[in-house]
Amino acid sequence: MHTLFIDGEAGTTGLDVLRRLEARDDLELILLGDRRRDVAARREALNAADAVILCLPDEAAREAVGMIDNPAVKVIDASTAYRVDPAWVYGFAELRPGQREAIAGATRVSNPGCYPTGFLALVAPLVRAGLIPADQPMTVNAVSGYSGGGKAMIAEFESGQGAPPYRAYGLALGHKHVPEMTAHAGLTRPVLFAPAVGAYRQGMLVEVPLHLAALPGAPSVAAVHAVLAEAYDGARFVDVMPLAESEAMTGIDPESLNGTNRLRLHVFGDRNGGQVRLVALLDNLGKGASGAAVQNLNLMLGFDEGVGL
Repeated sequence: MHTLFIDGEAGTTGLDVLRRLEARDDLELILLGDRRRDVAARREALNAADAVILCLPDEAAREAVGMIDNPAVKVIDASTAYRVDPAWVYGFAELRPGQREAIAGATRVSNPGCYPTGFLALVAPLVRAGLIPADQPMTVNAVSGYSGGGKAMIAEFESGQGAPPYRAYGLALGHKHVPEMTAHAGLTRPVLFAPAVGAYRQGMLVEVPLHLAALPGAPSVAAVHAVLAEAYDGARFVDVMPLAESEAMTGIDPESLNGTNRLRLHVFGDRNGGQVRLVALLDNLGKGASGAAVQNLNLMLGFDEGVGL
């Protein structure tokens, strides 16, 4: 029996992690209840648990890590604090060959962001295969449900007081996800990230448009699809949809994978044309947050990675 402490269990991600774990009999949860803001109680729990999941803002996550003296404690951090820190393993098991094994052997794992999960799933294999050069200027457009914005945004959209149906944000182009997306994709130029939020609770679409003629060798739509299909062949939680299925679609619902840990990738484009729209569909609270955290926890503790998912 392994013990687990969720620091920040009352937040959106923490509550969703807790929901996924409550019924499990292979984990003993350390719950502080009313003492969750008691520093001494938190310090004790952080050092007593076999594993810790931090569901905190960046600075609070750094403080929590600094409170851990027990070298045996395994930590998963869901904030952005350590996502480009070379001392931490990036917690996207499907990112590249060997990543799953690196997570399983790590004591410090940074959980990926929801937008970066979709972007990296689409782009990293293409960079690795040489279809996209490392210095290629890249744009990513994305829309998420409002739950990704935290308690204040959730309250705004659920208050019934006139929250807009759609809001573009990050307009100054300095979003905190940009270093994460750029580094883990293997790119040398900062990604141009254009996020938005819609008036629905959860689910997201992450889109990367490509002019194929601007890439070395002008690869075909089919060639791009083939690289992605090979990269995720046999993947448990990532599906690359057949070209024919994507071609038959007239729209895509951002909520259609809600409640799951799945990630679905589409390659949209005329097979005889020179453009593609790469689209990732996922639940921002699932594979984009708590689902990924549970998957990483399973790997780090030696469980089957799909338990509870």
